[in-house]
Amino acid sequence: MYHNQIKKEREERGMTLLKLSELSGVSVGYLCHLERGSRKNPSVGIMEKISTALNKSITEIFFIP
Repeated sequence: MYHNQIKKEREERGMTLLKLSELSGVSVGYLCHLERGSRKNPSVGIMEKISTALNKSITEIFFIP
């Protein structure tokens, strides 16, 4: 089941949305929608970019409640 930890992981690192966007190549707007839950089911490529930028696995960011 989809459940993302983007905001939690980002804030634990003291990272802004802008910084995560720069590191992942994913737009600030899209990241914001993912964090709020107004967008769901990102592609595997997007999940991989975000997870890599946060130095975590896709499972840790998107599938662990």
